[in-house]
Amino acid sequence: MSESTSFIRLFVGVLLSATGVVTSCPIELSPPSVVVRYGDSVSVNCSTSESLLDGIGWEATEGGISLKEVSHLAWTVAELKEWSISAKCYINLSLNSSFNQCFKILEIVLYTFPENISLSSSSGPNMVMHEGKQNNFTCDIQNIAPVKNLTVKWYKGDEMVFEDTFKNPSKKPVNQSSIFSFTPTRQDNGATIRCEEHLDLRPEGPQLNASSEEYYITVHYAPSQIVELEDSEVDIGSDVWLKCSSKGNPRPNYFWDYYRTVANVVEENEDGVSRLHIYNATVYNNGSYTCHAGNDRGNVSKTAIITVKGAGQECPIEITPARMVVQYQAREQNVTCKPKSTNKRHLKEIYWEVRQGAITKNSIWSVDTNEDWDLKPVCTATFNITGICKKHLNFTLYKTPDSVFVSTVHNLSSVVENKEFQLQCDITNVAPAGNLVVQWYQGNRKLSKGSLQVTGCLPENNTNCDISAVRSPLNVSSTISFTLDRNDKRAEFRCEAILDLGAEGLKPPQMMSSPLNITVHYKPSINTTKLPQKIPVFRGYPEELVCEADGHPPPKIQWFYSTVKVPHISEHTLIASEAGIYRCNATNKVDSTSHVVEVILKEDYLPLIAGFVAVTVVAISIVFLFIYSIYYKNTKMRRYSLKNAKLDTHSGNVAHNGWDTQFDMTKLS
Repeated sequence: MSESTSFIRLFVGVLLSATGVVTSCPIELSPPSVVVRYGDSVSVNCSTSESLLDGIGWEATEGGISLKEVSHLAWTVAELKEWSISAKCYINLSLNSSFNQCFKILEIVLYTFPENISLSSSSGPNMVMHEGKQNNFTCDIQNIAPVKNLTVKWYKGDEMVFEDTFKNPSKKPVNQSSIFSFTPTRQDNGATIRCEEHLDLRPEGPQLNASSEEYYITVHYAPSQIVELEDSEVDIGSDVWLKCSSKGNPRPNYFWDYYRTVANVVEENEDGVSRLHIYNATVYNNGSYTCHAGNDRGNVSKTAIITVKGAGQECPIEITPARMVVQYQAREQNVTCKPKSTNKRHLKEIYWEVRQGAITKNSIWSVDTNEDWDLKPVCTATFNITGICKKHLNFTLYKTPDSVFVSTVHNLSSVVENKEFQLQCDITNVAPAGNLVVQWYQGNRKLSKGSLQVTGCLPENNTNCDISAVRSPLNVSSTISFTLDRNDKRAEFRCEAILDLGAEGLKPPQMMSSPLNITVHYKPSINTTKLPQKIPVFRGYPEELVCEADGHPPPKIQWFYSTVKVPHISEHTLIASEAGIYRCNATNKVDSTSHVVEVILKEDYLPLIAGFVAVTVVAISIVFLFIYSIYYKNTKMRRYSLKNAKLDTHSGNVAHNGWDTQFDMTKLS
């Protein structure tokens, strides 16, 4: 290039700049920018409309092309794997052009996008979190580029809750993590968390996205405030429910605090709710009932007050022992009465009253079991503030029976099958009879417990027949109705006297009667399997009819018959040789029964048949012998004719027929 040409180009450039005219590089790239997945091919065409052209070339870190005298030139790479790739198309203009050389840089975006991303939590793989405690979720994306185009979106359920972008200018793949800090509430229990990666390469490139797996989270939280537990007023003797309900995770455990003095309170836990059921409310159910609900995250409680209407004030004294069970004429025992309050200023006086007017000015009472059966010990206390109150001692004086005897009501030694009879158990001199239980036995099998009545009690004579009202010893009896059948034959019955003094009381020895044996009488029953209703008898062959019958007492067997000829009868057996009606009667003291047998006479044709067969056989034999004899004579006996017979000259009685056989001959005179 000459100095004059350079000067002209420089002058023209300065002139254009001075006049404000800017001439761009006349290069067109198609496409002007590319977005390529790592390892894919790329091809871009470079062209110019400038006619004063020396050539076009590509300067690139991979796939560069030197200057070529063409008007368009394509840059192509089969597998683009150079992360720091750069490429520009340049043209050299001829001397007459306004430029010597110019270029245009190709915008290249090389990307990689992982399809799988992982999600983890600081709470561990089970995703159990605690309410109000921050947890970090981490979304790990491996080998992604360019990271500046990456957006990570976090979702709770279908709601996006966080979006994360990155300013890293690196073109090379990186391992990128996104952290989402999450503080759960109890409403989040059971929710799902996921992260999504979005690589936005628009407008020239695609918009790519992928999602992690959904994770279900479990939120543990303390029980909520207890609801549905309120103060209640209830009438004495009625029922009341207290309901305690709280929500927590894990489900809360419940327990109740209340004054546990009586056994009419039942606790039930079902479906996360605890219920307290008070049956037949008494004065002892007055007071506070506190429900506690708790799990490993916390505890809550609530108190309700129960007021039993119609219940008097409980006397604030206690008796030790609370119940006394003493045997008649046993050794002396003591019982103590004292106030529940340890403040002695509250108590004015305390004493025992065992019967009307009999007062023991002491807090200790000694039991004397030799004097009075109807003791009703009462502890009386006078308090300075509340006044007088009384508390009865649960006291039982008992005596075991002198004897226990079982019998039938009418002194029967035997009974009739399926006929009701009565058994009576007599217990003498027992107290208190109201606590007596009579247990009946047949053999070793328990029967129902019998009712009790005072022996010889006649209500119409104004006699006190109420067993529970009498504390002194009584003679009582228990009666049961019963039926037996023939399978019982000889039944054994016993009765047992049991004093039921409660779980706290002593267990007095139980008294068993001697066994009563009862014989069962039942009507006869004839064994019809051995005696059918119809029996055939062949003439000349008598048949035995056996009549057997079961009964108690053993039945008497009688035979009745319609034949003229008297059959032979021996005990149960009748020899039947003639047709007729025979009736067996079985009779005992209970009843009688009968069974009718019809004997049918049949002729015995067997001898006639046998004789006929014998005659037939003989006749056939004679005919056969006759035929055989004829056959034998005609076929088996030979006929001889003598030819050239010569008389033996020596013996004179032997003939020869020309062969060697000789025939004996007898000479006829």
